[in-house]
Amino acid sequence: MALRNILKDSDPALRKKSRPVTEFNKRLWELIDDMRDTMIDANGSGLAAPQVGVLRRVFLVAAPAANESAAEGEQPPEDEEYEEEIMELVNPEILEVNGEQTGLEGCLSLPGVWGIVTRPMRVKVRAQDRFGKFFEAEGEGLTARAICHELGHLEGQLFTDVADKILDGKELEELIAGREEKEDSERSE
Repeated sequence: MALRNILKDSDPALRKKSRPVTEFNKRLWELIDDMRDTMIDANGSGLAAPQVGVLRRVFLVAAPAANESAAEGEQPPEDEEYEEEIMELVNPEILEVNGEQTGLEGCLSLPGVWGIVTRPMRVKVRAQDRFGKFFEAEGEGLTARAICHELGHLEGQLFTDVADKILDGKELEELIAGREEKEDSERSE
């Protein structure tokens, strides 16, 4: 597999609407495999094909893997390794959205830019896999946020277009410091 160049916000390809995938072949599989390697290398939680210069309706999202020893919605015990699976979504469409969450969001195509964005808390999508087979998947919390973010890329939209607020460096530092203090106090309880 190969690492692909991630386009930055000034690239006009990021503002174009992607076309549906019609051929499920080796070329698509290589794109998906390269996107996986690129996303992992960039430490991202999602990556859309337009971000690597391919205007097709494909994106990947890192989602928590099922962990049999943890109850639904709980983190695995600290002595267990936390795993993620990477969802591959071809020609995705949102079927349902529920709830609302507002939180910090960034993008591999906008390095160093962070904003506060409101997204659904839960989404249900219908998509095809790399072989063209249809499936439905659900995402909650960060996974729902990532699905909506990446779907935006397929429409030529960046998170900054829908952000409630773009943070400057000082605001970002204060937000991170506040989260760390909260986590520390929760651990000491």
